[in-house]
Amino acid sequence: MPLPFEQLAAIRLGFGLSPQNNIPTDPAGLARSVSASGPEQDSITLDQVRQWHREGQLLSRDARNGTKDQQKADRSHRQNMRALFNTAVLRRFARAVDDPTGFGERLVWFWSDHFTVSGGSVYFNLMSDAFVQDAIRPHLTGRFADMMFAAETHPAMLRYLDQTSSIGPNSVLARQKPDKPGGLNENLAREMIELHSMGVGAEYTQADVEQLARLLTGLTYNPRQNTVFRARRAEPGADTVLGESYGGDGKASLGDIRAVIENLATQDATARHIARKMAVHFISDTPPDALIDRLAQVFRDTDGDLAAMNLALAESPELEQGFRTKMRQPFEFLVASMRSLGMTGAQVDGLKPAALRRHLLEPMAIMGQPWAAPDGPDGWSEAAEDWASPQGIAMRINWAMTSPSDLLAELPDPRNLLRDCLGDTASEAVTWAIPRAESRTEGVALVLASADFNRR
Repeated sequence: MPLPFEQLAAIRLGFGLSPQNNIPTDPAGLARSVSASGPEQDSITLDQVRQWHREGQLLSRDARNGTKDQQKADRSHRQNMRALFNTAVLRRFARAVDDPTGFGERLVWFWSDHFTVSGGSVYFNLMSDAFVQDAIRPHLTGRFADMMFAAETHPAMLRYLDQTSSIGPNSVLARQKPDKPGGLNENLAREMIELHSMGVGAEYTQADVEQLARLLTGLTYNPRQNTVFRARRAEPGADTVLGESYGGDGKASLGDIRAVIENLATQDATARHIARKMAVHFISDTPPDALIDRLAQVFRDTDGDLAAMNLALAESPELEQGFRTKMRQPFEFLVASMRSLGMTGAQVDGLKPAALRRHLLEPMAIMGQPWAAPDGPDGWSEAAEDWASPQGIAMRINWAMTSPSDLLAELPDPRNLLRDCLGDTASEAVTWAIPRAESRTEGVALVLASADFNRR
């Protein structure tokens, strides 16, 4: 018997069912819900991070050889920055818990992983959150080319891929300061082609990468400046990427970089690469060719319209195929658990720093997904076996046994939890076991630690 669309959509495309939320019963309604995952008014932005970073530089300079009051001011500033980051992390969890369908916030996670950046220092941690607000959320239902341009030119990406060290060998800056360390860095150029657009194995050459690296040399980040492009760092002359020429007719500009991204974003190879990544993330580690073909054609026909891609994915008959072959990643597991338990975003927002560490960040790290710290620019693995390690599974079981009792004043009846989070999809084994649990704690743990719950 076919599963109701709302249950399939919640489990496969969202963060699971919740007693708090009603899922649309049709693909169009699900696709429309994505627009609710846009930027929030009070979210951290790049402009704020620039200001905080600059203030921190000045406070650190004064504190190095300054008075105790100056050193105290420096410490206080850093503590405030860490508190802001904790709030931002909680907000990511809270929005995912509150998202009625979960589809929009899953897309935020997907695209943030596609355009991977990482944190590090307190300021770059904040910048990694600003990246999501500035580059990902505004474009969830817009054009892929616009999201790509916002992502590639964001300081979080420039810093992560060492673009800030890339200087044109014949640029104004290089000629003025010949002893200054620098030169071309190909990291951003290579990942723009291999990871973010056309994909490894597409028809491009090393020369395309080198020419793109030359074109990108004006991009940089300095907290004291409000621009990400400085012409005096840019390599002069025309650059040819995929047979198209950019620049060379005047002063280097950000417009040349936008133009090359528009070209990369509309390549046939890009359509297929993006289609396959979406199919792998949402449907199967080995998605059917028919699904990839359909999504790629939608991408081509609509000039990379992500709203159309969202709808095509929601309409896919393959949602029922390969059910529960995908393993929920640690972030998904934690969000799905809190949703199933009936928690609200307000409750998540209200968690203290110690609870954030104990119940969310430390478990995520032990499960293999430390916050804002992927292993490399290709982001988190999609393979189910990579999330089913003995250590990771043990942590999920431990979380299911201990954290719900700490997060909630009263645990739900496990029989109600089973219905609320698995709907009509529960296996006979889990359905049989839950009513026979010796306590609510054990019953809740049996649901949340089950294969039914951990796979989608």
